Amino acid sequence: MTTPKVFFWVQHLLGIGHLKRTAVLARAFQRAGMKVTIVSGGQEVPGLNIGGAKLIQLPPVRAADKYFKVLIDEQDREIDQTFIDQRRDILLQIFTREAPDIILTELFPFGRRQLRAELTALLDEATNRHVRPLIISSVRDILVDPPKPERVQEMLVRIEKYYDRVLVHGDPNLIPFGETFRHADQITDRVAYSGYVVDVPQKKINGPGTGEVIVSAGGGAVSEELFRAAMAARIQTSLSDRTWRILAGNSLPQKVFAQLKRDAPEGFVIERARPDFTTMVANCILSISQGGYNTVMEVLAARTRSVIVPYAGGLETEQTLRTRLLQNRNGIRNLPEKALNSRTLASAVEDALSAPAPDAIGLKTDGADTSARLIKEWFEHHTQGAS
Repeated sequence: MTTPKVFFWVQHLLGIGHLKRTAVLARAFQRAGMKVTIVSGGQEVPGLNIGGAKLIQLPPVRAADKYFKVLIDEQDREIDQTFIDQRRDILLQIFTREAPDIILTELFPFGRRQLRAELTALLDEATNRHVRPLIISSVRDILVDPPKPERVQEMLVRIEKYYDRVLVHGDPNLIPFGETFRHADQITDRVAYSGYVVDVPQKKINGPGTGEVIVSAGGGAVSEELFRAAMAARIQTSLSDRTWRILAGNSLPQKVFAQLKRDAPEGFVIERARPDFTTMVANCILSISQGGYNTVMEVLAARTRSVIVPYAGGLETEQTLRTRLLQNRNGIRNLPEKALNSRTLASAVEDALSAPAPDAIGLKTDGADTSARLIKEWFEHHTQGAS
Protein backbone atom coordinates (compact mmCIF):
# COMPACT_ATOMS: atom_id res chain seq x y z
CA MET A 1 0.00 0.00 0.00
CA THR A 2 1.22 3.52 -0.79
CA THR A 3 1.82 5.95 2.05
CA PRO A 4 -1.55 7.49 3.01
CA LYS A 5 -1.58 11.28 2.80
CA VAL A 6 -3.46 13.04 5.61
CA PHE A 7 -4.92 16.53 5.27
CA PHE A 8 -5.64 17.87 8.77
CA TRP A 9 -7.64 21.14 8.99
CA VAL A 10 -7.54 22.87 12.39
CA GLN A 11 -8.64 26.26 13.70
CA HIS A 12 -7.83 27.71 17.12
CA LEU A 13 -9.63 30.93 18.01
CA LEU A 14 -8.74 31.79 21.62
CA GLY A 15 -6.48 29.18 23.21
CA ILE A 16 -3.99 26.89 21.47
CA GLY A 17 -5.30 23.53 22.66
CA HIS A 18 -6.86 22.52 19.36
CA LEU A 19 -3.61 23.07 17.46
CA LYS A 20 -1.47 21.43 20.14
CA ARG A 21 -3.63 18.29 20.12
CA THR A 22 -3.42 18.25 16.32
CA ALA A 23 0.38 18.39 16.55
CA VAL A 24 0.48 15.41 18.94
CA LEU A 25 -1.80 13.45 16.60
CA ALA A 26 0.28 14.42 13.57
CA ARG A 27 3.41 12.98 15.14
CA ALA A 28 1.57 9.73 15.89
CA PHE A 29 0.29 9.51 12.32
CA GLN A 30 3.86 9.85 11.07
CA ARG A 31 5.05 7.11 13.41
CA ALA A 32 2.35 4.91 11.87
CA GLY A 33 3.66 5.56 8.36
CA MET A 34 1.39 8.36 7.18
CA LYS A 35 2.36 11.61 5.52
CA VAL A 36 0.71 14.62 7.20
CA THR A 37 -0.18 18.12 6.10
CA ILE A 38 -1.62 20.39 8.78
CA VAL A 39 -3.65 23.33 7.49
CA SER A 40 -3.97 25.84 10.30
CA GLY A 41 -6.37 28.79 10.32
CA GLY A 42 -5.28 30.36 13.60
CA GLN A 43 -2.39 32.54 14.68
CA GLU A 44 1.09 31.06 14.47
CA VAL A 45 2.25 29.23 17.61
CA PRO A 46 6.04 29.33 18.09
CA GLY A 47 7.81 26.12 19.07
CA LEU A 48 5.03 23.77 17.96
CA ASN A 49 6.39 20.23 17.56
CA ILE A 50 4.85 18.67 14.46
CA GLY A 51 7.67 16.26 13.71
CA GLY A 52 8.16 15.96 9.96
CA ALA A 53 4.66 17.12 9.05
CA LYS A 54 4.06 20.01 6.69
CA LEU A 55 2.32 23.03 8.20
CA ILE A 56 0.44 25.33 5.83
CA GLN A 57 -0.87 28.58 7.27
CA LEU A 58 -4.17 30.01 6.06
CA PRO A 59 -4.80 33.74 6.51
CA PRO A 60 -5.21 33.63 10.31
CA VAL A 61 -8.31 34.58 12.22
CA ARG A 62 -9.09 34.66 15.93
CA ALA A 63 -12.02 35.44 18.18
CA ALA A 64 -12.49 39.08 19.08
CA ASP A 65 -13.68 38.14 22.57
CA LYS A 66 -14.74 35.26 24.79
CA TYR A 67 -18.10 34.87 23.04
CA PHE A 68 -16.56 33.81 19.70
CA LYS A 69 -19.25 35.65 17.73
CA VAL A 70 -16.90 38.00 15.89
CA LEU A 71 -13.77 36.83 14.09
CA ILE A 72 -10.92 39.22 13.35
CA ASP A 73 -7.80 39.09 11.19
CA GLU A 74 -4.16 39.87 11.99
CA GLN A 75 -4.89 43.61 11.91
CA ASP A 76 -7.78 43.19 14.37
CA ARG A 77 -10.32 43.91 11.66
CA GLU A 78 -13.57 41.97 11.54
CA ILE A 79 -13.42 39.55 8.65
CA ASP A 80 -15.82 40.25 5.78
CA GLN A 81 -17.19 38.25 2.87
CA THR A 82 -14.20 39.07 0.69
CA PHE A 83 -11.84 37.66 3.32
CA ILE A 84 -14.03 34.55 3.71
CA ASP A 85 -14.14 33.94 -0.05
CA GLN A 86 -10.40 34.42 -0.46
CA ARG A 87 -9.58 32.06 2.40
CA ARG A 88 -11.97 29.45 0.99
CA ASP A 89 -10.26 29.65 -2.38
CA ILE A 90 -6.82 29.30 -0.79
CA LEU A 91 -7.98 26.23 1.11
CA LEU A 92 -9.35 24.62 -2.05
CA GLN A 93 -6.09 25.33 -3.88
CA ILE A 94 -4.13 23.65 -1.09
CA PHE A 95 -6.45 20.65 -1.19
CA THR A 96 -6.07 20.28 -4.93
CA ARG A 97 -2.29 20.53 -4.71
CA GLU A 98 -1.96 18.09 -1.80
CA ALA A 99 -4.48 15.54 -3.20
CA PRO A 100 -4.90 13.76 0.16
CA ASP A 101 -6.23 10.29 0.82
CA ILE A 102 -7.63 11.20 4.24
CA ILE A 103 -9.22 14.43 5.47
CA LEU A 104 -9.61 15.30 9.15
CA THR A 105 -11.48 18.38 10.29
CA GLU A 106 -10.75 19.28 13.89
CA LEU A 107 -13.98 19.94 15.84
CA PHE A 108 -16.11 20.61 12.74
CA PRO A 109 -19.02 19.96 12.28
CA PHE A 110 -19.50 20.04 16.07
CA GLY A 111 -18.01 23.53 16.22
CA ARG A 112 -16.33 26.23 14.11
CA ARG A 113 -19.65 27.03 12.47
CA GLN A 114 -18.40 30.53 11.58
CA LEU A 115 -16.04 28.86 9.09
CA ARG A 116 -18.59 26.51 7.57
CA ALA A 117 -18.37 28.16 4.14
CA GLU A 118 -14.76 27.12 3.57
CA LEU A 119 -15.26 23.71 5.14
CA THR A 120 -18.39 22.76 3.23
CA ALA A 121 -16.64 23.89 0.04
CA LEU A 122 -13.71 21.62 0.93
CA LEU A 123 -15.97 18.69 1.75
CA ASP A 124 -18.03 19.16 -1.41
CA GLU A 125 -14.85 19.17 -3.46
CA ALA A 126 -13.62 16.03 -1.69
CA THR A 127 -16.84 14.06 -2.05
CA ASN A 128 -17.04 14.89 -5.76
CA ARG A 129 -13.59 13.46 -6.47
CA HIS A 130 -13.38 10.33 -8.61
CA VAL A 131 -11.53 8.69 -5.72
CA ARG A 132 -13.17 10.08 -2.62
CA PRO A 133 -10.92 10.61 0.43
CA LEU A 134 -11.77 9.08 3.77
CA ILE A 135 -13.35 11.92 5.78
CA ILE A 136 -13.13 12.03 9.59
CA SER A 137 -14.18 14.49 12.27
CA SER A 138 -11.54 14.75 15.01
CA VAL A 139 -13.26 15.97 18.17
CA ARG A 140 -12.39 16.35 21.85
CA ASP A 141 -14.21 14.62 24.71
CA ILE A 142 -16.56 17.44 25.73
CA LEU A 143 -18.59 19.81 23.56
CA VAL A 144 -20.19 23.13 24.42
CA ASP A 145 -23.99 23.20 24.10
CA PRO A 146 -24.96 25.10 20.92
CA PRO A 147 -26.98 28.25 21.68
CA LYS A 148 -29.74 27.23 19.27
CA PRO A 149 -31.26 23.71 19.01
CA GLU A 150 -31.35 23.84 15.21
CA ARG A 151 -27.53 23.88 15.20
CA VAL A 152 -27.55 20.25 16.35
CA GLN A 153 -29.64 19.28 13.35
CA GLU A 154 -27.13 21.04 11.10
CA MET A 155 -24.35 18.94 12.63
CA LEU A 156 -26.26 15.70 12.06
CA VAL A 157 -27.01 16.59 8.44
CA ARG A 158 -23.34 17.34 7.75
CA ILE A 159 -22.18 14.13 9.40
CA GLU A 160 -24.63 12.14 7.31
CA LYS A 161 -23.65 13.93 4.10
CA TYR A 162 -19.88 14.06 4.41
CA TYR A 163 -18.32 12.03 7.22
CA ASP A 164 -17.25 8.41 7.32
CA ARG A 165 -16.17 8.50 10.95
CA VAL A 166 -16.28 10.63 14.11
CA LEU A 167 -13.15 10.09 16.19
CA VAL A 168 -13.69 11.19 19.81
CA HIS A 169 -10.48 11.88 21.71
CA GLY A 170 -11.80 10.82 25.07
CA ASP A 171 -12.76 7.83 27.17
CA PRO A 172 -16.41 6.96 27.87
CA ASN A 173 -15.32 5.71 31.30
CA LEU A 174 -14.85 9.36 32.22
CA ILE A 175 -17.55 10.92 30.04
CA PRO A 176 -19.47 9.42 27.11
CA PHE A 177 -19.74 11.61 24.01
CA GLY A 178 -23.51 11.58 24.36
CA GLU A 179 -23.23 13.41 27.67
CA THR A 180 -22.55 16.69 25.83
CA PHE A 181 -23.83 15.75 22.36
CA ARG A 182 -27.28 14.54 23.19
CA HIS A 183 -28.01 13.15 19.73
CA ALA A 184 -24.95 10.89 19.66
CA ASP A 185 -27.28 7.88 19.52
CA GLN A 186 -28.10 8.87 15.93
CA ILE A 187 -24.47 8.47 14.79
CA THR A 188 -23.29 5.52 16.88
CA ASP A 189 -22.29 3.62 13.73
CA ARG A 190 -19.68 6.29 12.99
CA VAL A 191 -18.38 7.16 16.47
CA ALA A 192 -15.19 5.64 17.89
CA TYR A 193 -13.18 6.59 20.96
CA SER A 194 -9.42 6.93 20.80
CA GLY A 195 -8.76 7.58 24.46
CA TYR A 196 -7.12 10.83 25.56
CA VAL A 197 -4.44 12.36 23.38
CA VAL A 198 -1.52 13.13 25.68
CA ASP A 199 1.86 14.67 24.94
CA VAL A 200 3.51 12.33 27.43
CA PRO A 201 5.58 14.33 29.94
CA GLN A 202 9.25 13.36 30.24
CA LYS A 203 10.55 13.81 33.77
CA LYS A 204 14.24 14.73 33.92
CA ILE A 205 16.30 14.67 37.10
CA ASN A 206 17.19 18.28 37.95
CA GLY A 207 15.61 19.30 34.65
CA PRO A 208 13.70 22.52 33.97
CA GLY A 209 10.95 23.23 36.47
CA THR A 210 12.35 20.98 39.21
CA GLY A 211 10.92 21.94 42.58
CA GLU A 212 9.04 24.92 41.17
CA VAL A 213 5.40 25.93 41.02
CA ILE A 214 4.40 26.23 37.35
CA VAL A 215 1.52 28.60 36.59
CA SER A 216 0.15 28.33 33.06
CA ALA A 217 -2.89 29.05 30.91
CA GLY A 218 -2.35 27.57 27.45
CA GLY A 219 -2.48 30.28 24.80
CA GLY A 220 -2.99 32.82 27.54
CA ALA A 221 -5.54 35.13 25.92
CA VAL A 222 -7.63 35.17 29.12
CA SER A 223 -5.04 34.48 31.80
CA GLU A 224 -4.17 37.75 33.55
CA GLU A 225 -6.57 37.23 36.46
CA LEU A 226 -5.12 33.79 37.21
CA PHE A 227 -1.54 35.07 37.03
CA ARG A 228 -2.21 37.98 39.35
CA ALA A 229 -3.96 35.75 41.87
CA ALA A 230 -0.91 33.48 41.86
CA MET A 231 1.40 36.45 42.37
CA ALA A 232 -0.54 37.39 45.50
CA ALA A 233 -1.04 33.82 46.77
CA ARG A 234 2.59 32.66 46.95
CA ILE A 235 3.38 34.33 50.26
CA GLN A 236 0.30 32.71 51.84
CA THR A 237 1.43 29.15 51.08
CA SER A 238 3.98 26.67 52.38
CA LEU A 239 5.70 27.03 49.00
CA SER A 240 6.66 30.66 49.57
CA ASP A 241 10.32 29.69 49.49
CA ARG A 242 10.02 28.08 46.04
CA THR A 243 10.32 29.67 42.63
CA TRP A 244 6.93 30.28 41.05
CA ARG A 245 7.21 30.39 37.27
CA ILE A 246 4.44 31.97 35.21
CA LEU A 247 4.34 30.75 31.61
CA ALA A 248 2.31 33.28 29.63
CA GLY A 249 0.99 32.09 26.27
CA ASN A 250 1.68 34.06 23.14
CA SER A 251 -1.93 35.23 22.95
CA LEU A 252 -1.48 37.33 26.08
CA PRO A 253 -0.97 40.90 24.81
CA GLN A 254 2.61 42.11 25.06
CA LYS A 255 1.68 45.16 27.13
CA VAL A 256 -0.05 42.94 29.71
CA PHE A 257 2.95 40.58 29.74
CA ALA A 258 5.33 43.49 30.28
CA GLN A 259 3.21 44.85 33.13
CA LEU A 260 3.13 41.44 34.81
CA LYS A 261 6.91 41.33 34.69
CA ARG A 262 7.11 44.78 36.26
CA ASP A 263 4.64 43.85 38.99
CA ALA A 264 6.05 40.42 39.82
CA PRO A 265 7.10 39.99 43.48
CA GLU A 266 10.40 38.44 44.46
CA GLY A 267 10.44 34.70 43.83
CA PHE A 268 8.59 34.88 40.52
CA VAL A 269 9.88 34.23 37.03
CA ILE A 270 7.64 35.53 34.25
CA GLU A 271 8.27 34.24 30.74
CA ARG A 272 6.48 33.22 27.60
CA ALA A 273 5.27 29.65 27.13
CA ARG A 274 8.05 27.19 26.38
CA PRO A 275 8.26 24.12 24.11
CA ASP A 276 9.51 22.06 27.09
CA PHE A 277 6.31 22.72 29.04
CA THR A 278 5.48 19.03 29.49
CA THR A 279 8.91 18.38 31.00
CA MET A 280 8.42 21.31 33.40
CA VAL A 281 5.01 19.95 34.42
CA ALA A 282 6.56 16.57 35.13
CA ASN A 283 9.39 18.09 37.19
CA CYS A 284 7.50 20.71 39.18
CA ILE A 285 6.18 20.32 42.72
CA LEU A 286 2.79 21.82 41.81
CA SER A 287 0.94 23.01 38.70
CA ILE A 288 -1.58 25.86 38.72
CA SER A 289 -3.45 26.16 35.45
CA GLN A 290 -6.68 26.59 33.60
CA GLY A 291 -8.57 23.41 32.70
CA GLY A 292 -7.82 22.89 29.02
CA TYR A 293 -7.79 19.36 27.62
CA ASN A 294 -4.05 19.16 26.99
CA THR A 295 -2.78 20.60 30.26
CA VAL A 296 -5.17 18.55 32.41
CA MET A 297 -4.21 15.28 30.75
CA GLU A 298 -0.50 16.11 30.89
CA VAL A 299 -0.79 16.82 34.63
CA LEU A 300 -2.50 13.45 35.15
CA ALA A 301 0.07 11.60 33.05
CA ALA A 302 2.90 13.26 35.01
CA ARG A 303 1.20 12.52 38.37
CA THR A 304 1.72 16.15 39.33
CA ARG A 305 -0.38 17.70 42.07
CA SER A 306 -2.35 20.59 40.67
CA VAL A 307 -4.86 23.35 41.20
CA ILE A 308 -7.11 23.83 38.19
CA VAL A 309 -9.06 27.04 37.65
CA PRO A 310 -11.25 26.18 34.65
CA TYR A 311 -11.93 28.97 32.19
CA ALA A 312 -15.65 29.73 32.27
CA GLY A 313 -15.96 32.93 30.25
CA GLY A 314 -18.66 33.56 27.68
CA LEU A 315 -20.61 30.36 26.98
CA GLU A 316 -17.77 28.01 27.92
CA THR A 317 -18.66 24.96 30.02
CA GLU A 318 -16.11 22.44 28.75
CA GLN A 319 -13.26 23.11 31.19
CA THR A 320 -15.57 23.32 34.19
CA LEU A 321 -17.17 19.95 33.43
CA ARG A 322 -13.88 18.16 32.75
CA THR A 323 -12.29 19.53 35.92
CA ARG A 324 -15.33 18.56 37.99
CA LEU A 325 -15.08 15.00 36.68
CA LEU A 326 -11.42 14.79 37.69
CA GLN A 327 -11.43 16.73 40.94
CA ASN A 328 -11.58 13.65 43.17
CA ARG A 329 -8.44 12.13 41.67
CA ASN A 330 -6.28 12.73 44.74
CA GLY A 331 -4.00 15.75 44.31
CA ILE A 332 -6.18 17.69 41.86
CA ARG A 333 -8.15 20.60 43.25
CA ASN A 334 -10.86 22.44 41.35
CA LEU A 335 -11.16 26.16 42.04
CA PRO A 336 -14.06 27.76 40.14
CA GLU A 337 -13.06 30.88 38.25
CA LYS A 338 -15.71 32.99 39.99
CA ALA A 339 -14.23 32.05 43.38
CA LEU A 340 -10.63 32.85 42.40
CA ASN A 341 -8.65 35.17 44.64
CA SER A 342 -5.29 34.93 46.40
CA ARG A 343 -6.79 33.44 49.57
CA THR A 344 -8.85 30.72 47.85
CA LEU A 345 -5.93 29.89 45.57
CA ALA A 346 -3.53 29.56 48.50
CA SER A 347 -6.01 27.29 50.29
CA ALA A 348 -6.39 25.10 47.19
CA VAL A 349 -2.60 24.86 46.91
CA GLU A 350 -2.35 23.53 50.48
CA ASP A 351 -5.17 21.05 49.87
CA ALA A 352 -3.49 19.71 46.73
CA LEU A 353 -0.11 19.38 48.48
CA SER A 354 -1.63 17.38 51.34
CA ALA A 355 -3.23 14.80 49.02
CA PRO A 356 -1.60 11.82 47.28
CA ALA A 357 -0.33 12.40 43.75
CA PRO A 358 -3.04 12.11 41.07
CA ASP A 359 -2.99 9.45 38.39
CA ALA A 360 -4.77 8.42 35.21
CA ILE A 361 -5.61 4.89 36.40
CA GLY A 362 -8.71 3.60 34.64
CA LEU A 363 -8.46 6.09 31.79
CA LYS A 364 -7.16 5.39 28.31
CA THR A 365 -4.37 7.88 27.58
CA ASP A 366 -2.86 6.38 24.43
CA GLY A 367 -5.21 8.36 22.20
CA ALA A 368 -2.63 9.53 19.68
CA ASP A 369 -1.34 6.09 18.71
CA THR A 370 -4.83 4.57 18.91
CA SER A 371 -6.09 7.28 16.55
CA ALA A 372 -3.35 6.43 14.08
CA ARG A 373 -4.15 2.73 14.25
CA LEU A 374 -7.89 3.28 13.77
CA ILE A 375 -7.39 5.64 10.85
CA LYS A 376 -5.10 3.19 9.08
CA GLU A 377 -7.68 0.43 9.55
CA TRP A 378 -10.50 2.64 8.30
CA PHE A 379 -8.46 3.74 5.32
CA GLU A 380 -7.69 0.17 4.37
CA HIS A 381 -11.41 -0.68 4.42
CA HIS A 382 -12.19 2.53 2.56
CA THR A 383 -9.79 1.74 -0.26
CA GLN A 384 -11.03 -1.85 -0.50
CA GLY A 385 -14.58 -0.55 -0.81
CA ALA A 386 -13.58 1.89 -3.54
CA SER A 387 -11.75 -0.72 -5.63
